[in-house]
Amino acid sequence: MRRVTWAMLGQSLRLAWGDMRRAPVFGLMFSSVYVLIGYGMAMVTWATGQSYWLVFAAIGFPLIGPFAAVGLYEVSRRLERGAPLNFYKIFGVVFNQSKRQLPSICAVIIIVFLFWFFLAHMIFALFLGLSTMTNISSSYEVYFTANGLTMIAVGTVVGAGFAMLLYSITVMALPLLLDREVDFVTAMIVSVQTVTANFVPMLLWGVFIAVATFAALLPWFLGLFFTLPLFGHATWHLYRLTAIEGSTRD
Repeated sequence: MRRVTWAMLGQSLRLAWGDMRRAPVFGLMFSSVYVLIGYGMAMVTWATGQSYWLVFAAIGFPLIGPFAAVGLYEVSRRLERGAPLNFYKIFGVVFNQSKRQLPSICAVIIIVFLFWFFLAHMIFALFLGLSTMTNISSSYEVYFTANGLTMIAVGTVVGAGFAMLLYSITVMALPLLLDREVDFVTAMIVSVQTVTANFVPMLLWGVFIAVATFAALLPWFLGLFFTLPLFGHATWHLYRLTAIEGSTRD
């Protein structure tokens, strides 16, 4: 993998914007998966008053997310090669990933998520386990106590560490798994090596994606129709700009 430069990051965004303009339907289709599931989980949570449904949503997204990302990568790959954007073939590529290495990396993501949920509960119990409250959603004042603020600070740092771990093992691994016949362990190693060798630009790239995605969630998830296709296409182009050897897939 080549060194990641600031120029590469900018070029990736420009190429991604071009892909979005040339194939807007696919971007809307794949991003709608996230938006619809987000609406579904929000409605179920609101109707039942049980916030634990959000836990299932958080676990479910890593299962479908990589497959939606692969769809965007395939669209960019075809545009790059001048190949026709055939719905049947593109969705066939997405479906065929279930027979390759993608489910294995999805399993790794789920394990990391579950471990994070365990630590999050432990951090909450450590700092607020003895606090008197009737309902977390109606007892916001407890978070402004010394223990509450400390819990938020510690949880944020630990959560950021897990987010960085997931980002490091997937940012290059997912497009690599689509592009080449490699095992998921090799793909994750390559991804982590790329991030560590280019730590500052890759860290800021990840922060930029996280901030933009969070902002996209605020207007009722509607911003995801723009940010998800943009970053999906951009991730593919960043991978292609960074990879030294050409694609091995036909």
